[in-house]
Amino acid sequence: MAAGRLVIVGAGQAGFALAAKLRALKDERPITMIGSEDVIPYQRPPLSKKYLMGEMSFDRLTFRPETWFAEHDVELRLSTFVEEIDRNAKTIRMQDGSVLEYEHLALTTGSTPRTLPASIGGDLTGVFTVRDKRNADLLADEMKAGRRLLIIGGGYIGLEAAAVARHLGLEVTLIEMADRILQRVASKETADVMRAIHAEHGVVIREKTGLTRLIGEDGRVRGAELSDGTVIDIDFVIVGIGVTPNDRLAQQCGLDVGNGILVDDYARTSDPAIFAMGDCAMLPWKGNNIRLESVQNAVDQAESVAATLTGSAEPYEAKPWFWSDQYDVKLQIAGFNLGYDETVMRPGSREGSVSIWYFREGRLIAVDAINDAKAYVTGKKLLDNGLTADKALIADPATDLKQLLA
Repeated sequence: MAAGRLVIVGAGQAGFALAAKLRALKDERPITMIGSEDVIPYQRPPLSKKYLMGEMSFDRLTFRPETWFAEHDVELRLSTFVEEIDRNAKTIRMQDGSVLEYEHLALTTGSTPRTLPASIGGDLTGVFTVRDKRNADLLADEMKAGRRLLIIGGGYIGLEAAAVARHLGLEVTLIEMADRILQRVASKETADVMRAIHAEHGVVIREKTGLTRLIGEDGRVRGAELSDGTVIDIDFVIVGIGVTPNDRLAQQCGLDVGNGILVDDYARTSDPAIFAMGDCAMLPWKGNNIRLESVQNAVDQAESVAATLTGSAEPYEAKPWFWSDQYDVKLQIAGFNLGYDETVMRPGSREGSVSIWYFREGRLIAVDAINDAKAYVTGKKLLDNGLTADKALIADPATDLKQLLA
């Protein structure tokens, strides 16, 4: 066996963060990173924003220049897949039949966007998801002023796509089959603010409206029949209906899974030689098992694994934070609003700024800050330190937020 070899399956944010942190810690073990794409590891969030708008070139998205990998003795195997893990032999079998041995294995396989079934037109040309460079490059060819875009799904992916499309001059209709946009991830108050912002920018949002079928002509999407019976003409579609964790390999080799690869406080799977981190991992958090689909979690969890591998193991305690950029609006989120039972809305100090504070059984659990950096920073400090705050003080715009930290 290659002494001490670490094999990282997945060349995204978590996989790169793990390799980079190990080298920063002067760890010299052999590292092999396996990626399915034909390009070196890169940031994904800008793909659907600045890259798609032509404001950022691909070389600015890469984590490091290609030379970094050779200089730091990180072997990259691109354009290939792992077909099978043999836990007993501590080997993986590649797409081409070759076999690679490991001492430790890190699964950083990410997630895959859900797609529409072919039975309702999901296989038509002009139907897109946004996840990788190839998706973004194909989509960029469609994003031309005056064209008609249908977005399916009113979560953050759909709303961010709508903002980019309007910036580029497209006509945008967004449908959400739930009662409102952001129903799974944010409060009604946050949804109301974001809906109004999109309406101001000309996006047509239709809630409680699903897709019956896409209508094609010569294999290309040309229209959509909606659940209320209306038919609209469209030029292309973006599907933003969530993602599924890439846990196929984990399932096949008998690791514990459940809406992701189950890990402990050290990101170990049910096999102590195998770790999982990032979007594919289901981690323990405050008595629950959750998946955190965020750059921050991918990096922090990967760096925690690097510490474990180098003998400085400490339990990973996730401190969730997220962000979403739409038009000139920055939505910053601290905490995780799972199970909230009350919200408090606070106007910000400047026009258009507002924050929504989430409580569960009287304790602060999360904050949404819309163009309100002070509220975000204050809320994050409170949450990071396990503190709560008086709801009346939060609601009063005259309260200096620094008082909440006293």
